Amino acid sequence: MLVQTHAHTAAIHPEDKMRADLYALLGRVLFFAPNQETLDIVSKLEGDATEIGGAFDTLAKLASNSVLQDVKEEFNGLFIGMGRGELLPYGSYYLTGFLNEKPLAKLRNTMRELGIERDETVKEPEDHIGRLFEMMSNLILGHYGSTADLDTQRQFFLSHIEPWASHFFRDLEAAKLSRFYQPVGTIGRLFVEIENSAFSME
Repeated sequence: MLVQTHAHTAAIHPEDKMRADLYALLGRVLFFAPNQETLDIVSKLEGDATEIGGAFDTLAKLASNSVLQDVKEEFNGLFIGMGRGELLPYGSYYLTGFLNEKPLAKLRNTMRELGIERDETVKEPEDHIGRLFEMMSNLILGHYGSTADLDTQRQFFLSHIEPWASHFFRDLEAAKLSRFYQPVGTIGRLFVEIENSAFSME
């Protein structure tokens, strides 16, 4: 989706690796229609007694028991559709009501500052929620040249994800077509809340 350079990183704390992995997984299922490999990965998720842990368990069970074609059709209905899907997962749309507006221009400026190159073969605007989560994962892991410090991560999150992502994930939880994606919405909403709280304490 986005051009990566070789990572030049110090040792990454296990907690940060877990954050990066969750950003990457959510980015993957939100940007691409799931394939069997994705369902196999998701089916191995394990939860706990927390709300987000329960959503992980639900999602893992759905991944194990769902028919791949059904999940693909759900993805298409939610995000693509005939002309448009049930949801439009773009920052510009959620913040202004229109696509390709100032939030996208602001994101592109940030990308240039951080050395994140746009893949010209991808037609989707960069403010797609899946792409933003991929960028956060890559910033944490140092895939754009060096590991982003917490302040850089915080500024990216607060500027481009926090203002609208929770609203999107609530809409995903409540969407008429959401079955497999209902717990994805729950996980995303709670993860954004956790990240926001953590950045607020730094």
